[in-house]
This record gives sequence, structure tokens and C-alpha cells, in this order.
Amino acid sequence: MTRETNPTVLLADDQADVREALRLLLKSEGMASVGVDGPAAALEAVRQRDFSCALVDLNYTRDTTSGEEGLVLLDQLRQHAPELPVVVMTAWGNVPLAVDALRRGAGDFIEKPWDNTRLLSIVRTQIALGEGARRQRRLEAENALLRGGSDELIAESPAMRRVMELVARVAPSDANVLVLGENGTGKGVIAQQLHAQSRRAAKALVKVNMGGIAENVFESEMFGHVRGAYTDAKSERIGRFELADGGTLFLDEVGNVPPSQQPKLLRVLEDGEFERLGSSRTQNTDVRLISATNADLAVEVEAGRFRKDLLYRLNTLEVRLPPLRERSADILPLARSFLERSAARYGRHGLRLAPSAERALLAWRWPGNVRELGHLMERAALLAQHDLISDSALAFGPGAAGAASVQDIDGMTIDQAEAHLVRRALERHDGNLQHAADALGITRQTLYRRMEKYGLRDPSSDDAD
Repeated sequence: MTRETNPTVLLADDQADVREALRLLLKSEGMASVGVDGPAAALEAVRQRDFSCALVDLNYTRDTTSGEEGLVLLDQLRQHAPELPVVVMTAWGNVPLAVDALRRGAGDFIEKPWDNTRLLSIVRTQIALGEGARRQRRLEAENALLRGGSDELIAESPAMRRVMELVARVAPSDANVLVLGENGTGKGVIAQQLHAQSRRAAKALVKVNMGGIAENVFESEMFGHVRGAYTDAKSERIGRFELADGGTLFLDEVGNVPPSQQPKLLRVLEDGEFERLGSSRTQNTDVRLISATNADLAVEVEAGRFRKDLLYRLNTLEVRLPPLRERSADILPLARSFLERSAARYGRHGLRLAPSAERALLAWRWPGNVRELGHLMERAALLAQHDLISDSALAFGPGAAGAASVQDIDGMTIDQAEAHLVRRALERHDGNLQHAADALGITRQTLYRRMEKYGLRDPSSDDAD
């Protein structure tokens, strides 16, 4: 089901005329509905399909006023469908019952007889909030997948210790931070550390790849839109600033923000105010902004591609990450950590680096930084023919992903060979998931499932340790 274009609402009420009235009201607003007459049927419905929202009566056949059955159903819905927004209804509304329902996780409370305008407004709001929460969870899951499921950060070198000391001093403040460094140095992980050590750690960390947002959808992605804002806007959508309210917003590849959109970004950073696309109502947001780029923004400013006043808003504080070649004391600890993780993923327990391999790792210049090291160790774990990995088993440099011979693949299990082919496709197509899926002859969704199965990361991600 696509909630953005066809929201479906679960209606749980033991009165058929109430369900029919709600069905017609929702239908008039372009919303589908499924009606059930009691708690058992409601639970069965959420097990069978996804819903955008649920309207749940609090009183059924056991009694007429306590709301006990409805509150129990609310608890069960929160357990079986935690992402489902629930609005409770009762003809016997009272403040303590409403407070109890809200405390148990209801999104809002409606008394019968209801006001149509208010009911529709509440339902639209809850659908939008639910979609925003689901999008955030998907982002978190994708980010965990792309960084290999680990937030580990190794900092034994003096250069990285200085960085981490600066992070520890900066993190508790609400100051905007600009993280600078070459591709693959771990800017995404530094952003996670800044959030985790901040007073906002209990709130959301919302990550946005600014290089992946098309100019024509920038406002909708960042600020959201209202129903009817454009042809396909069938329901409201929460933007990233609203989704991150109270937490941290991480703008990765911030140097890629289109010049035409930079004034809109500057405004919300200056005033904390924005409007959803298609709305004239000003909203406030409270976010801590972390940005990252490998570009020289001063050069971009001089070239007229980046606003100077926006740069000043972004770089209240700067954290510069050293390239891996300047933190040699971290190379072997990182390599061992990556190797252990990959060995566990592919069932190759007991793998270790020979002294010759360690010398080779220390001698390499690491143009791809920590990301390159992680990929190298993953290939070593996948292709190693012996538990002791020597320098001859390490494939350095461009094209190394294709270094496996037919004999190597012949010696693999099916899972190992499949993981190897997926990794090769991802690297050959520079992390473009659609192109990699096309090359493998599978759908993008199937590729995501394979990546999840084997714990593979997108080579274009900057979420390296």
C-alpha cells in the first residue's frame, strides 16, 4: 500500500451506522477505510494488512462507559502495530479517560458526536505523523545497513584523538557544526557521535543526503507539503526539519544544495521558521544542525555557487577529519575490526592478518580512506583461502573488487559467491543501486534484501568508521 497516495483507515466500532458514517466521510476526502465491529476483529485486521491510521471506539459490549475494552485494544495495537497512529473515540468522553488513552499511546481523542472538520483534521495529522515516523525508521534502518550495522569509531592516533577531544567539547552545545574531510573519512560517524553526546541524544537524528535530492522536490523533502500542494499530493507530508524537531538534522554533502534553494535553507537556519509547501501557516522548528562536505566551500563561495551567509550559518564550529594516511596508528586496529566483522558475516571465523599483510596495510596510501580499508577487509574475508591472510591475498587499488578468479568463485559457497557478485556490481556502478540491480538482473528491492542479508554497504555512503 502506498500511504502517500491512498491512505487507508481502520474503523473499529460496534455500531454499523457509525462505521458507515465514518466510511462516507473519509471517502469524501479520498481515504479508504476498513470497518470492524470489535477488538478481536481489529487485531486480526492489523495482522493482515497495513493501515495509515486507526479510529478506535473505547466502549464495546462489555459495558458502556468505562472504556476498558478500548484501552485494552489500544495497548494491543501498540504492541502488534507500534507504527500505527491510533485515534480513540467515545460517546462518554471525560478528561481522565482521555489522559489515560493518550498516556497509553493514542495520538488524539475524539468525542461522539464528532465535528467532521475536526475529525478529518486529526486523521490527516495522524497519517502525516505516522508516515513521518515510518520514514525516519526507514532512514535509520538504511543508514545502519549502509554503515555495516556498526557505530564503532577507533581513534588511537594522535590526529583522531584531537578530533574526538574536540567532538567531546562541541557535542553538548547546540552550535551548528560543519564536518570536513575527504570521501570515506567517516564524516557520518562523527555526526552520530556529536548527536549521541548531545543533550538531544534521546531525540531523532535525521540524515539527509543533499546530493540525492532533486531540485524540484527540495521544498517538499525538507519542509513537507500539505494536501493538494501539487497534483500528486493526496495527503500531507512531514519534511525533514519537522521530523528532526527537538533532535539533530544531519545534512550530508551540503555543498550540493542547489543555489536556488539555498535562500530557503538559510531562512530556516536564521529564524527557525518555515512553511510546508502549499501552506501559508508558519511553523517553528528546533533542530541542531550538523553538515558535512568534502568540497572546499570557500572556493564555492568565491565561484558564486554557495552563499557566504549560508556558510557562516553552517560553520559555527568546524571539525576537520584527517585522511587515513595521516592516522597510521589507526590502520591496523581498524583493519582487525573490519576483518572480524566481515568474518562473522560470512562465517569465516578465525581469520587473522599475517605480519606481511600488516606491513602492506601500513605502506598503502589509502586514497579511499577508511571506507576503502573496510571494503578491502571485506574482500579479504570473502576470498581468503586460508585463515592466515598474507599480503598476497590483499587486492589494493582500483579494480580490486574484480580480482577474484573463476577458481576463487568455484571455491565459494553459494552465499559467498552471491555476496561477492553483489559487492562487485555496487562498486562497478559507483554505488548506484538501480544500475547495480539492472546489471545483476534483479529489482532494486531485491538488491536491498541481498544487501541486508549479507550486511553490504553502499560504496557511495560516507558512513565509514
